[in-house]
Amino acid sequence: MTSVLKKMRGGGETPPRVCGKEILLSWFGSCLSIALIALLERYVTRSTGFPLLIGSFGASAVLAFGAIQSPLAQPRNLVGGHFVSALTGVTVGLLFPDTVWLAACLAVSTAIAVMLMTGTLHPPGGATALIAVTGGEGIRQLGYWYALVPCLAGACIMLFIALIVNNIPHSRRYPLYWW
Repeated sequence: MTSVLKKMRGGGETPPRVCGKEILLSWFGSCLSIALIALLERYVTRSTGFPLLIGSFGASAVLAFGAIQSPLAQPRNLVGGHFVSALTGVTVGLLFPDTVWLAACLAVSTAIAVMLMTGTLHPPGGATALIAVTGGEGIRQLGYWYALVPCLAGACIMLFIALIVNNIPHSRRYPLYWW
């Protein structure tokens, strides 16, 4: 027990603060990607009933624009994590449609396991799986389309913006790898 408590003290050095230019670039990229997804939802997909903007994209923007060196922010993880988590969430939601608490915990836990097995771990994927079972009737009605629109489509839009914005300055390089 004492060793566990000692570990909780930390001990590593605090990372240096990010410079103003990096902050502004992260702000701009995340703002642009979320705005583009929201505008496409408003003007392109609204009549189809397909939502494009889901809450987990906010967390993806943090990684794709604020932590671009992280393995969790790389294209395979960004796109694959959302896609496999959405498939997992929809499947679990279909298996347990009347037991939301069970579907919720199984969707998130299974999505984590599937992302780990496929090498696509992306923390917002847990939220993507959870949204599949708790996002309301509109999301449920999409069924497996949810994995394509909004999840795959939105992740690809964010990736496209991240590729452009994160490679503008010489100080940034994105991605570090694709696969």
